[in-house]
Amino acid sequence: MKTYDWIVVGGGITGAALSYELAKKGFCVLLLEQYGTPQNATRYSYGGLAYWSGTTPLTNLLCEEAIARYHILSQELDADIQFRELDLLLTISAANDPEATAASYNHFAIPPRLLSVQEACELEPLLNREAISGALTVKHGHIHPEKTAQAYIQAFLRAGGEMQITQVLQVLQNSVKTTTGTFLSANVVICAGGLSRQLLKSAGIPVKLYFTHAEIIETSPVDVQLRTLVMPANLQRFQLEAESTQVDELWNQSGNEPVPPILDASAIQFQDGSFRIGQISRVLTDPYANVNSEESEKWLRKSVGEILPTLENLPGTWHDCLVAFSSDRLPLTGTIPDCESIYLFSGFSNPLVIIPPLAKHFANFVSGNKDEIIIQLSLHY
Repeated sequence: MKTYDWIVVGGGITGAALSYELAKKGFCVLLLEQYGTPQNATRYSYGGLAYWSGTTPLTNLLCEEAIARYHILSQELDADIQFRELDLLLTISAANDPEATAASYNHFAIPPRLLSVQEACELEPLLNREAISGALTVKHGHIHPEKTAQAYIQAFLRAGGEMQITQVLQVLQNSVKTTTGTFLSANVVICAGGLSRQLLKSAGIPVKLYFTHAEIIETSPVDVQLRTLVMPANLQRFQLEAESTQVDELWNQSGNEPVPPILDASAIQFQDGSFRIGQISRVLTDPYANVNSEESEKWLRKSVGEILPTLENLPGTWHDCLVAFSSDRLPLTGTIPDCESIYLFSGFSNPLVIIPPLAKHFANFVSGNKDEIIIQLSLHY
């Protein structure tokens, strides 16, 4: 039976980028993905690249590396990932103080600029001026996330990598058991997003990795034109994540809901004219929990309609996926303690920015080179 140098579990942008970088280093790599048609967080992502949002020397460095990486990525992968720059518009609700909200962003590498209601509506004519007291704006990168993941996978295959569509049942030391067979490998790295905790638990490996059920509405291409990426300035998602990780034991049973769900009214239009509108973040410790899609869709449409009335009744389809996160917004990257051949590469707070440069650092590190970034993040957990 063939033995690989690396098995990568998960074919979203995390596993796709990491598989590619490992193959470039000359490793024999097998990428395992459960679905032929992606159903992961990459598939339903907004595609935003928050280069401006670094807050520490580490995250600032990774953001700078990401900017440089994305400017050459389409050429390197020989595919159009629809990389562009657009205006991010962070809406400030009518109940919130614009100056105080703007001040809360001063710790970022590039603080967004405060706009009046009039300026915000000039930048984004679809806004409901009655619903806001102002907005913040900053230049923001954007890609088509699914096309980017597929570009990585195709480049990985051209580099000699292998891929199997199969469901992983159990991660073992130096092997992975799936529905189609057991694959042997010197090393295994888990890039399965919200399913990573469950997969590692089945191997008797506890990790402090968590997930939300993220819910959006996706439309077909329409004639309505949104000029910006719209999100609320007072995002609730990060607070939800922080509160939901306070008691790790709650995550060991599948029927818990540590905190109530939240909704951050947001919208992005892709280059083909389609929209993704959202987003509800729901903390349910069962990754396969059923959600009332009709009630969720009503909540989404009503909330987004208050900010962007034109979008409220656009025909579209409700979707949900799992989004992984850590307890401190830093990714869990590197060898799992006491498991020399099992690695984790997940829990990204700013995934589409951080993953491409960090995948290169990871591949460099496991090739035997000293890499301070991976060392720092490995110590973090």
